[in-house]
Amino acid sequence: MKEFKINSNEQNQRFDKYLKKLLPNASTSFLYKMLRKKNIVLNGKKATGKEKLNSNDIVKIFFSDETYNKFSIDPTTLKNEYNYFARLKNSNIKYVYENDDIIIIDKPANLLSQKAQTSDVSANEYILGHLIQESKLSFEDYCTFKPSICNRLDRNTTGLLIAGKTLKGLQDMSEALKNRTVQKYYRCIVSGKVTENQHLKGYIVKDDSNNKVEITQNDPGDGQLVETSYKVIANSQYYSYLEIHLITGKTHQIRGHLASIGHPVVGDMKYGDQKVNAKANQLFKVKHQLLHAYRLEFENGEKIVAEVPGIFEKILNKGEWN
Repeated sequence: MKEFKINSNEQNQRFDKYLKKLLPNASTSFLYKMLRKKNIVLNGKKATGKEKLNSNDIVKIFFSDETYNKFSIDPTTLKNEYNYFARLKNSNIKYVYENDDIIIIDKPANLLSQKAQTSDVSANEYILGHLIQESKLSFEDYCTFKPSICNRLDRNTTGLLIAGKTLKGLQDMSEALKNRTVQKYYRCIVSGKVTENQHLKGYIVKDDSNNKVEITQNDPGDGQLVETSYKVIANSQYYSYLEIHLITGKTHQIRGHLASIGHPVVGDMKYGDQKVNAKANQLFKVKHQLLHAYRLEFENGEKIVAEVPGIFEKILNKGEWN
């Protein structure tokens, strides 16, 4: 028999989800069967799996050691993972905000938010490493909950990326992003002279074959309504510096929306003007899209800012800007 006491970092989740993390090699149907047969009980009573866990709840699993080990994660594997993260560092990541439940970083360019392949090392892994190195994530907690990012930025988009340090933080922030009670603002440099602020609406359709989106004014039938507003901070003959309010948050929305009105983000190799990109690279060594997640505004009035990368200032300090 194995006994587990639910801690504060494991509460507020469904019992079946907790069991799936504890016994990842067991099928869902097997777990429900064990619940029905009372081989797994919650606080000494039969459970359905739909219960929401509270701190100090007691979970008992009446398996043989052989059966338990068959369905659980090998502790040696977990310890090796934990030790690997304890050595993982990236000096280009800035940690700009932290409380008991969330951490916010300023993500550099050329870094995935989350793994796309098993061999990838993403911002998520570096955040795990940081928390372990700062003694804010014990091995015991790591075994039942791994901090994870709440929003995503494209590999070559820089700026604010949020991660939940606790299950509560992950759940609350994911809900706030879903309900748009967190406002997201970006800064970007685009091709061409933009003179007026705009509130853009359109329908976004993704082509999975080339991982590219198209935004149209009329719904093609399978489109999703998106909204993007921007204000002009400065402009020159060839470029404009904009602040973007991302009202809805779909993949490539800002990049696709700006390209659709003839003002693609400078350095954007997927949606941009290749001649403009080549010139920007020649003049300013621009090697990635000049799109930066600049500011987060929370419902309580708190604002978190990550200043734009140096390449922005390099361009803004060159030539005549209005």
